[in-house]
Amino acid sequence: MASSDVARQPDQGVRPLSLAGHVGFDSLPDQLVNKSIYQGFCFNILCIGETGIGKSTLMDTLFNTNFENFESSHFEPQVKLRAQTYDLQESNVRLRLTVVNTVGFGDQMNKQESYQPVVDYIDRQFESYLQEELKIKRSLHNYHDSRVHACLYFISPSGHSLKSLDLVTMKKLDSKVNIIPVIAKADTISKSELHKFKIKIMSELVSNGVQIYQFPLDDETVAKVNTTMNGHLPFAVVGSTEEVCIGNKMVKARQYPWGVVQVENESHCDFVKLREMLICVNMEDLREQTHTRHYELYRRCKLEEMGFKDTDPECKPVSLQETYEAKRQEFLMELQKREDEMRQMFVQRVKEKEAELKEAERELQSRFEQLKRLHADEKAALEEKKRLFDEDQSSFNNRRTATQFLQAQSLTANGKKDKDRKNSGFM
Repeated sequence: MASSDVARQPDQGVRPLSLAGHVGFDSLPDQLVNKSIYQGFCFNILCIGETGIGKSTLMDTLFNTNFENFESSHFEPQVKLRAQTYDLQESNVRLRLTVVNTVGFGDQMNKQESYQPVVDYIDRQFESYLQEELKIKRSLHNYHDSRVHACLYFISPSGHSLKSLDLVTMKKLDSKVNIIPVIAKADTISKSELHKFKIKIMSELVSNGVQIYQFPLDDETVAKVNTTMNGHLPFAVVGSTEEVCIGNKMVKARQYPWGVVQVENESHCDFVKLREMLICVNMEDLREQTHTRHYELYRRCKLEEMGFKDTDPECKPVSLQETYEAKRQEFLMELQKREDEMRQMFVQRVKEKEAELKEAERELQSRFEQLKRLHADEKAALEEKKRLFDEDQSSFNNRRTATQFLQAQSLTANGKKDKDRKNSGFM
């Protein structure tokens, strides 16, 4: 181990030494195994596919158990992701398995409404892990890792080509999760059609730049089988939890009027290949790829958005403290700038308000002067009318007095005439 390290890093001045006897660090792999078995493992699978395509049945078949399943309809208003976590144990190995199902996927007219909730869910799990990682007091050793390690993308067995929704969704997800495409219900098309369909699918994925998960070839112990299995992608699978008697033994199969499709018969479907590659051979690589590739990409982008960088413009290393101080100064400057802008905006608004008030005051004063003039004019008109009225009244009174005087004289004259007439009668 030390020799290989020196071969990889000859410029660090590390020299190999031989041991005179047994030391004991050759038990490190055993210690790691024992510790891993004690802590247990976690594995999270995301199942993407249309409603009724067989996602739940395949999960039950893969892990040889009956998970809690819920009936779904084609009339969901939006895509919902339902995550269910189970504790499984095989021999002395404990596995915490999370199965995430996409309810209502593909039932929306807008394709973005189908894939966006899936993208958001994956990002939320990355963000939760990042927040835990950035805490001052971290507890990653007992943190439940909810990041998606594998995405089984269920392709409808149309026999023609991928749907546009499939291409759009996988393109959006290939940088966030390990995508393993599977052809669901592969017993509904013939072998020749299935072979052509596989070639067509891989051709469309390559032409559209979709990066699916490739089984690793760096480990010599599994390189050969992984190379072979990479050529079988996408896996054509059939799921069933029902057992049928074949010969003198019971096997998982699907019973049809024309015959029986055995789930674990490799000449019937690729279920065994999928199980071997997903669980038995490459589960740890899927977990590792999720952390070292997809999560690191998310983490790097997030930290760059926050302004953290490893090097300055001159490509010199920058410490976290320097980055923090630079961001702090930048934040304070931005805060001061915004404060000045707000102060200027406040002063400007005060001036504008004062101008509005002065203008309103001028308008009110002008209106007041106008009303005052109108009042004066109306008062003068009323006084003139009053003067004329008084003159008319005085003239009327004079005429009335004269009339009354004339009437009094007339009455007096008439009285004298009557008296004279009476006196002349007596005589």
